[in-house]
Amino acid sequence: MKEETITGGCLCGACRYESGAQPINIRACHCRLCQKATGAPLYARVLVPLDTVRMDGPIGWYHSSAELRRGFCTQCGTTLFSERAAANVIGLTLGSLDEPDRYPPSEHIWTSSQQGWLHFADGLPRHAEGPPA
Repeated sequence: MKEETITGGCLCGACRYESGAQPINIRACHCRLCQKATGAPLYARVLVPLDTVRMDGPIGWYHSSAELRRGFCTQCGTTLFSERAAANVIGLTLGSLDEPDRYPPSEHIWTSSQQGWLHFADGLPRHAEGPPA
């Protein structure tokens, strides 16, 4: 696969990131942890290898579970990342990408927690919990 550069940053411009990797997957997660962490009805992200990402700026981290920490700009609060260091992966929030339309999600996960008013006609696979193994 051809490598590409994925770039993004926060609302105020203080934080920037880039990855020179092909996405591992692109998903929209509807779990309650992601809803709370992003303040949104879902968390759409591009998953890439952690060791391919370069980050600059005042990034703060919050451990939302034993395996996952979430990165955000300490100046404007923009949610930027969800990192699983043990698996060497990091999710880049679609909303923080410079070109989000290049990375449409391929499936929805944790739809058992989806907001009741939210309806999709995108035809994508939907999983009540995590993705199939």
